[in-house]
Amino acid sequence: MYSLNQFPLPFSTKDLEPYMSERTINFHHGKHLATYIKNLNDLSEGTKYADLSLNEIIIKSANDESAKKIFNNAAQVYNHSFFFNCLSKEKTTMPEEIINSFGNADNFFEQFKSVAASVFGSGWAWLIRDSNNELKIISTANADTPIAHNLKPVMTIDVWEHAYYLDYQNRRTDFIDSVLKNIINWNFIKENLEK
Repeated sequence: MYSLNQFPLPFSTKDLEPYMSERTINFHHGKHLATYIKNLNDLSEGTKYADLSLNEIIIKSANDESAKKIFNNAAQVYNHSFFFNCLSKEKTTMPEEIINSFGNADNFFEQFKSVAASVFGSGWAWLIRDSNNELKIISTANADTPIAHNLKPVMTIDVWEHAYYLDYQNRRTDFIDSVLKNIINWNFIKENLEK
């Protein structure tokens, strides 16, 4: 059984203003993530997934049609927790490996923004490390997550409407740009690169 306390915010609810409002953080973490956790607990209780770690649930349920709802909720718990850890009010510096992989910081920003903005409907934009140890920018739809495809997540931005609608209305690109340029926790990203 999981609880919201196991997935705390690494910042206070006001810390990311004006880029993400306290109202958005309260809804996003306190309501949306909390609902995914409750659903996961309810759906997995009494099943073979009940005592597995979150990562194990995702990997083992990814191709189990009878466990689609379990996968969706487990993946959303993982994705959201990962996303919140990618954010910080502190000004940090983009790791050299990302700059070198994409030519410069502006190229990375433009490519990431393009992938994130092109997600149709709901989903995620990711910086991942692939099986060849190369950094790539990809998107996943709905609750899908890189770990279900044996890819290592390094960074993500949530582009579901609930991530930005209260602050940006339908201006998804403005939200993506604002997050990328102002509140990415590059120290967390650097740790992921080094794991």
